[in-house]
Amino acid sequence: MLPHLLPIGSLLAGTALLLLGTGLLNTVIALRGSLEGFSDATLGLIGSAYFVGFFVGTFAAPPVIRQLGHIRAFAFFSAATAVCVLLHALLVSAPVWMLLRVVTGITLVGLYMVIESWLNSQSSPEQRGKIFAVYMAVNLGALALAQQLLRLGSPAEFGLFAIASIFVVLSLMPVTATRFSPPALKPTPRLGLGRLWKAAPVAFAGAVQSGLAMGAFWGMSAVYGGRIGLDSAGVALLITVSILGGALLQWPIGHYSDRGDRRIALALVAAAASAAGVLWAALGQFGEMVLIGGFLFGAASFAIYPIVIAHLIDHLSHDDILSGNAALLLLHGAGAAAGPTVAGVLMGWLGPIALPLHFILMLAPLALFAWWHARHGKDVIVEEAAHFMPMMRTSPTVLEMMTPADAPEHVAPATDETTQSA
Repeated sequence: MLPHLLPIGSLLAGTALLLLGTGLLNTVIALRGSLEGFSDATLGLIGSAYFVGFFVGTFAAPPVIRQLGHIRAFAFFSAATAVCVLLHALLVSAPVWMLLRVVTGITLVGLYMVIESWLNSQSSPEQRGKIFAVYMAVNLGALALAQQLLRLGSPAEFGLFAIASIFVVLSLMPVTATRFSPPALKPTPRLGLGRLWKAAPVAFAGAVQSGLAMGAFWGMSAVYGGRIGLDSAGVALLITVSILGGALLQWPIGHYSDRGDRRIALALVAAAASAAGVLWAALGQFGEMVLIGGFLFGAASFAIYPIVIAHLIDHLSHDDILSGNAALLLLHGAGAAAGPTVAGVLMGWLGPIALPLHFILMLAPLALFAWWHARHGKDVIVEEAAHFMPMMRTSPTVLEMMTPADAPEHVAPATDETTQSA
């Protein structure tokens, strides 16, 4: 595997540096907003603004990349991201922060697209699965490590914002120094949501509900930690152990899902995540004991979206896999955009316990829905069973890396009809 990783080492290094910066920023914003007296509902809106930008960026970033080319587009998006990071510290205002988070979401999608299209072009179909797994490990590892950078300063000061901006700028160095020829950025076709529901209703519901839960996790966990009395180091540890739980247990959970009806696996994992939410809520009053709930929640919840993706692939022909995954990504993105706002409003009414309650409210119905479908109909696989692949939601471009090797390499551009239906 090493000979295949060495040529793309610069891209993986750029990814790690970028996520060290943006991962730190996500947590610092929540903690600084709490110190500034922003309400939970306001912090939820700020969290949602980022995912709104992420959603918009899936449409807005590709034309910029095609116009500027990969290296200049990466420099453009990195510069915009670094500026946004610093403006958070200079302009402490909820409306300004919401705007900055939208812009940051857009630019980060652009950065993901540049890196992922390059990785895809440099990987043979036979090696894409392994490279995809390494890339996802870099994502999770960098996000987990980024939380520990909170120990270097206080969210009330400029230093942490500067460190986040420095890492974003540093990500430019390995990526812009690459000698790879810029790949073509292929249009991603869309599959109508009606067809998606008909093909795999459990995947449809799983994308939305997991987006609602995980958007709230990323947007409000740091706020929750501060509200129950954790200091910055404790907040960092809560998020870190949750990420590590997800990283460690995705493979065994995925292996189980490959061996039988994936709807049952999804039901059990969503139920486990709901149970972990109950434990999280119960342990929240005992300070750092909440880390146990965070670890178990991450272990179960991080596997939900990859199971949903694999279940969808089971029910699509190879011609529709890429477009189906893109539509599922949009559903997940819409859920993620709403999740922090919903959780923030609930926390404003009920206090910090509302965050784990939000997880339960989003994932317990998914468990019941998946179980009901498994009990009332046979799971008919269209062509051949998919294989679970640990993943995080990034950009539509990554779908080409995780698409089965025998799926079509080149897809027709999306027509107006398919684009509008998605």
